[in-house]
Amino acid sequence: REYLAVGIRGALHPQVDLATEPRWARINGGFGEDAELSAKLVRAYIEGMQGGKELTSQGVACMVKHFPGGGPQKDGLDPHFGFHQGQIYPGRNFDYHLIPFQAAFEANVASVMPYYGVPMDQTDENVGMAFNKQIITGLLREKYGYDGIVCTDWGLITDTQMGPEVVWEARAWGVEHLSEAERVLKVLDAGCDQFGGEDRVDLIVQLVQESKLSEERIDVSARRILREKFQLGLFDDPFVDETQVSGILAQDEAMELGERSQQQAMTLLKNDDNRLPLPQRELKVYVENLDSSVVAEYATVVSKPGEADLAIIRLSTPWYPVETNNPFALGFHHGDLDFKGAEKARILTLLQTVPTVVDIYLDRPAVIPEIAAAAKALIADYGATDRSVCEVLFGNSAPLGKLPFELPSSMEAVQKQKADLPHDSQDPLYAYGFGLRYAPSPSQ
Repeated sequence: REYLAVGIRGALHPQVDLATEPRWARINGGFGEDAELSAKLVRAYIEGMQGGKELTSQGVACMVKHFPGGGPQKDGLDPHFGFHQGQIYPGRNFDYHLIPFQAAFEANVASVMPYYGVPMDQTDENVGMAFNKQIITGLLREKYGYDGIVCTDWGLITDTQMGPEVVWEARAWGVEHLSEAERVLKVLDAGCDQFGGEDRVDLIVQLVQESKLSEERIDVSARRILREKFQLGLFDDPFVDETQVSGILAQDEAMELGERSQQQAMTLLKNDDNRLPLPQRELKVYVENLDSSVVAEYATVVSKPGEADLAIIRLSTPWYPVETNNPFALGFHHGDLDFKGAEKARILTLLQTVPTVVDIYLDRPAVIPEIAAAAKALIADYGATDRSVCEVLFGNSAPLGKLPFELPSSMEAVQKQKADLPHDSQDPLYAYGFGLRYAPSPSQ
């Protein structure tokens, strides 16, 4: 509804990559590590966004990504960048990652985005997905019969100037030796229709003038793109009513639904002595990484742990940037999943000083065995405001979520698991699907 109100008719989502490699930097965009659950969710997602079983004029065209699954990255390093280019399948589990895409095709998803990575030793050529004819034509077009739009991920053809001294090389993995025009030709020959993030129309014109690319081939892709525009009604009614926008965006009902979703998605992992939910107004609490003015609506906030009956702290899954001069890469949450050194010692000291409730944001599966052992209560969120966290901790809402991926027991277990297999780390701290519930109150 809000997309339609402002004229957004195409969405670069949903992302259905499976979180089988817990260190991968893009886990938070997907539905977890289980293919069947992801398939169920993506089917409903697409039908809701597109307006039903078919794309309609009251829908938003979805682009499912990243075909044929971007999860199995070596050491979790993302192929946006040259320091890692190949996806690996040590468990011979390539087909498992296709299951959510099958569901998307059954829901008639409007378009598909292949990923940057090279599917190592899965096809005759070790080249990036969008350059790979066996992936796009052989698998997507022929095996699955997909005739919608295929749009490459961003920046496959030309380099990007990131600053005076930083050039982000084109993600032309496996075909770096080709010229820009040759890369364009290879992408089209593979079966793609659109070039994400590129504006070099002159390269297409050049290829046609050199008789290397036929106008008939361009027409095939143009028809797919035009078909989507007709389905969306963009030629009949392309405009929005600007006077109605403010009355549609951020309506109270929608905001409340979003907050309730944040709260119910939270996952209770530990609750010693039924510590949660907390009694309101009766506690003196010390807080870290929460807005104290929000917490003060529920309890008395004190400034020192020694003054508190209880501490409440919010953590996030640790990450460690790769060594690179690319500023975009520095923002990706790569690396180990555990707290280290002084930070880990500081957290554990607090937990040993005062009874502590820990909330942790799981954009990746955190490795926190010592923290879990020392906390009186442990709860996970997947993106929640401080108010939503407090609503759950103080009993105005209940955590109903289940873990969408397992939480490993150690970094050694992470290193030994196979990047393409789900649920395979040794002796996980919390298994996939784990989640407790609050004990019923005496009045229930």
